[in-house]
Amino acid sequence: MRKFFRVVVFSLFLASAGTLTCAEAAFHQGDQGQDIASIQAQLNALGYNVGSVDGDFGEATAIAVGKFQRDRGLENDGVIGTDTYRAIMGREIPVSRDGSSSLVRRVVQSSLRYQGVPYVFGGGSPSGFDCSGFTRYVFAQAGIYLPRSADEQYEVGQYVSYSRLQPGDLVYFTTYEAGASHVGIYLGNGQFISATSSRGIAIARMDSGYWGDRYLGARRVL
Repeated sequence: MRKFFRVVVFSLFLASAGTLTCAEAAFHQGDQGQDIASIQAQLNALGYNVGSVDGDFGEATAIAVGKFQRDRGLENDGVIGTDTYRAIMGREIPVSRDGSSSLVRRVVQSSLRYQGVPYVFGGGSPSGFDCSGFTRYVFAQAGIYLPRSADEQYEVGQYVSYSRLQPGDLVYFTTYEAGASHVGIYLGNGQFISATSSRGIAIARMDSGYWGDRYLGARRVL
């Protein structure tokens, strides 16, 4: 009966994940990474001062984008969508990675498959996982190789703001020590899956009293 219940829940989750389609590619305030640095450099070259080219879409960059949009007759929303990106960079915006991509589905499906596997400190196989061993193993099944520890994994990929989390993102928490000491995989709808010492591989809510108070940040490697 328990196995049947898991299959039903798994099927319902995949069905809901299928609704995460057609997300328009865009860069927003709070985003970070090399794409943002390239945009900043181009805005500076065009005479729209963003200050330091640091790859951080902060207030100065948002103001510069707004001025550029006004001058070019674009929608003045401070968001770098398809039209604004094309006008700034002279090429099409990179395709957005959304929850319907095959790679994301592979990671999500793999993570759900191990629900109930016990927690083992230092574990990195289906016989037992710790938190970073679990994420490393699941991503390796999709051909993506992460460092071993949670704090090392926190240094890879692109920073993602809480409001823009997508399935497959890595989410980090501060638990038994300062910094990124726990990591899980975001599933969507405010939920993530991780290896916990109390329940093994289990799904939890990001905004629960325990995890919500300990949330540190997120990274996107897909």
